[in-house]
Amino acid sequence: MRIPELAVNDYHQGSENDAQERVQTMLKAEELTFSYGMVKTLNRVSLTAEPGKVTCVMGRNGVGKTTLMKNLMGILRFDSGRLWLGEEDVSALPAYRRAKTGLALVPQGRHIFPKLTVEENLRVALEARNDRRKTIPEEVYELFPVVKTMSRRKGGDLSGGQQQQLAIARALVGEPKVLLLDEPTEGIQPNIIERMGTVLKALVRQKGIAVVIVEQYLDFVREIGNYFYIMNRGAVVAEGPTEELNDTLVENYLHV
Repeated sequence: MRIPELAVNDYHQGSENDAQERVQTMLKAEELTFSYGMVKTLNRVSLTAEPGKVTCVMGRNGVGKTTLMKNLMGILRFDSGRLWLGEEDVSALPAYRRAKTGLALVPQGRHIFPKLTVEENLRVALEARNDRRKTIPEEVYELFPVVKTMSRRKGGDLSGGQQQQLAIARALVGEPKVLLLDEPTEGIQPNIIERMGTVLKALVRQKGIAVVIVEQYLDFVREIGNYFYIMNRGAVVAEGPTEELNDTLVENYLHV
């Protein structure tokens, strides 16, 4: 485990070492800062998500986790810092362009379209693809059979667990390289949480997708996570392999 220093490291744009590191990572955030008015909610946050691994972002409520996810997706625009997707600097791209580049977000609260059918919700995500595909990939239905079973039902008629599966399936329709999930287990029954864990592990193992997940359910993090970041007051205060997420860190930064 590493406890990061708050001092800013020198950054040499275009250095050979930096370029090589970006090739080996799928998503790299460098010193992101963001403020709501006079309130700084992200304070030089750096994060790396590797392909084929699940990266977990943790912390108490109000420490900046959702703000970070919105800045990664481009819904909010960070004040300073840089964001890389592979070798491409996507810092200046709006959200829809980041989606085309390979980022997908499953937001907290799911945000499915309640008046559209399940199938129509999925078809919306086809716009994020670059291959102009007009049909929903069958593998999405294989991962979440309930989505196919209820394809003609309105999104708003689904249960919370079914909506969460729809939200993840919708993100996967765009064939992302990086999947961002914000509190996916919140308010979800245990059997659906288990299903989500199975799907996420299959995605990283079989497709090499990088998954970044904001999560407070410790058992879920320890079950699927490869690496963790803990945030406090808008900054990363600890990080390391998931097996190093010990009781001291949990007590200091996660317990209410």
